[in-house]
Amino acid sequence: MSDSSDRTEIKKLGEFGLIDKISGNFINKNSNTVKGIGDDAAVLDMGTHYQLISTDMLVEGIHFDLSYFPLHHLGYKSVAVNVSDIAAMNGIAEQITVSLALSNRFSLEAIDAFYEGVKAACEAYNVDLVGGDTTASKAGLVISVTAIGKVEKGKVAYRSGAKLNDIICVTGDLGAAYMGLQVLEREKQVFLENPDMQPQLDKYTYIVGRQLKPEARMDLVHELLDLNIVPSSMIDISDGLASELHHIATQSGVGLNIHEDKLPFASAMQEAAIEFKLDPNTAILNGGEDYELLFTISQGDFEKVKNHPDIHFIGYINEKSNGLNLVTNNGNPIPLKAQGWDHFS
Repeated sequence: MSDSSDRTEIKKLGEFGLIDKISGNFINKNSNTVKGIGDDAAVLDMGTHYQLISTDMLVEGIHFDLSYFPLHHLGYKSVAVNVSDIAAMNGIAEQITVSLALSNRFSLEAIDAFYEGVKAACEAYNVDLVGGDTTASKAGLVISVTAIGKVEKGKVAYRSGAKLNDIICVTGDLGAAYMGLQVLEREKQVFLENPDMQPQLDKYTYIVGRQLKPEARMDLVHELLDLNIVPSSMIDISDGLASELHHIATQSGVGLNIHEDKLPFASAMQEAAIEFKLDPNTAILNGGEDYELLFTISQGDFEKVKNHPDIHFIGYINEKSNGLNLVTNNGNPIPLKAQGWDHFS
């Protein structure tokens, strides 16, 4: 019998500690494996270009709740979050595979609804569904999607390329998906206490939509390519802005400052945060699931995008010794803590 004192709980490592533990046991043996574990997608040398491959898994009860998540939205989101990983490498997604583990409570009509969402996302992002697998599950729905894309060899963007004095950029607005989740969870509790009550979602359309049907920012990738801008580093915002900034800083070996007054948010997010008695910065920095792009550019590229309506300049890269700081509206730097989504908490 094994000694229980030898047992290490996964939650002590966390998701990224577990990934580091696994990847540390493997060495790439093939010369065409350019980048393995550790970024938004694997990078393979195909001769004329790099191929990008990324896989994400969504598990019922962990990543989604079917009591308020329509299956067609879930199908769309399952594709979008994987396309977002390809976008985060400055690449273009081309194919996906979709695998499902299903319990017997799902009907053919339910699966049709899910794949209607998959089809809509394939059309939106111009990707082909080229395969997958189905199997039985004793505990709900499990979804695994693999996205395959490509990027020119000189234009791939890693998390590890941020350089001193680079400008930190983010697309869109942040925190809305998190606040949309708070609204959905509240309305679920109201319904459970009184099934005659109907959800009151009319004034939360934007933030609920950001949770149920996020969009991968392939549009910005195309625009950056058209402007001949290659981000020095890039990542998509799935676990929260603070967590993603830590990934870039750690893998690039740099420090950074971001400014509170530069953080982009929608008024609907701020109003909901106030209603829930939450600091809007909590949603912006740690909420996650926005699937916007966080990237850095050189000072020389600033002129090309300085007037872009959907790119926001939130700070600068500096020396590693500076650490990671949020400069408050009062001008005070405070350490930026990563408190985003932890899969094993």
